[in-house]
Amino acid sequence: MKTRKLGSTDIDVSEICLGTMTWGEQNTEQQAFGQLDLATAEGVNFIDAAEMYPVPPRAETQGLTEAYLGNWLAKRGRRDDLVIASKVAGPGNGLTYLRNGPRLTRDHVRQACEDSLRRLQTDYIDLYQVHWPDRNANFFGKLGYRHREDEQATPIEETLGALSELVQEGKVRHIGLSNETPWGTNEYLRLSRERNWPRIVSVQNPYNLLNRTFEVGMAEIACREQVGLLAYSPLAFGMLSGKYLDGHRPEGARLTRFDRFTRYTSERGFEATRAYVDLAGQHGLSPVQMALAYVTSRDFVTSNIIGATTLEQLRENLGSASVALGDDVLEAIEELNGKYTYPCP
Repeated sequence: MKTRKLGSTDIDVSEICLGTMTWGEQNTEQQAFGQLDLATAEGVNFIDAAEMYPVPPRAETQGLTEAYLGNWLAKRGRRDDLVIASKVAGPGNGLTYLRNGPRLTRDHVRQACEDSLRRLQTDYIDLYQVHWPDRNANFFGKLGYRHREDEQATPIEETLGALSELVQEGKVRHIGLSNETPWGTNEYLRLSRERNWPRIVSVQNPYNLLNRTFEVGMAEIACREQVGLLAYSPLAFGMLSGKYLDGHRPEGARLTRFDRFTRYTSERGFEATRAYVDLAGQHGLSPVQMALAYVTSRDFVTSNIIGATTLEQLRENLGSASVALGDDVLEAIEELNGKYTYPCP
């Protein structure tokens, strides 16, 4: 497993990161332990969680993902070998049960971090990320920005100031963003320069063959400012495996169990998926490994966040780290991208 620097830090993270958002909903604690054992045995040292996980979010399960990870860390005693990332939730998304509705104010950020540290059974979080903005912006598939002069958003300055305090206190090593825009990313960078506060080192946004919107605006920032992408949904909720084609709904699969996940299931999304699955077959490649290898190969990507519900899926996902796509495959992918441009933003 190759590693890459996390932003401008001295931390080396595996190019594959283990995502955890199914733990506590689709996966039991025992299954989470199995995933962690397999992933770390294969060289993964980067684990990503969040206070709101598992997904879909529910009051009854909130925090279970971090608790499972914390129990594994306590049992295995490998805390210093790993880079642990988590996130503080922003407003909305029906999370009224979380601090009476989470915000990104100083008090909320600090409380969220303390709660995550307790569940993770650790004294520090290596990478603490803002899960999504506290303002109206284009994220979670939203296009067509509309400005709201009267919105009551928490100033980024307050959020970053709280994160700075946590770094100074040693509870957080580095900070990052998630579901952020070019403007928001640059605002965090500007405030860091002006206030001499800690600098963001990463941005966790969706990126896959069906959604390459990160390449417009954000990719240049990622490269020039050393705030690399932690790519989430690299398989587009499993769509790019091809398992949902032709009306199939495998038992226990995410899109079978939960009807809220519609981002990648448009008619155009299925057409593009069919084309990419066929391309993989033409070159003797697993559709899963082709899709993942493409994401990992991008120069603006720091780490590719994979998720799985079975060890069989996880093994195939991890195997993508040894797949190098030839020029003919890469050229064919670009041709398809020209035909299916942003089918699922």
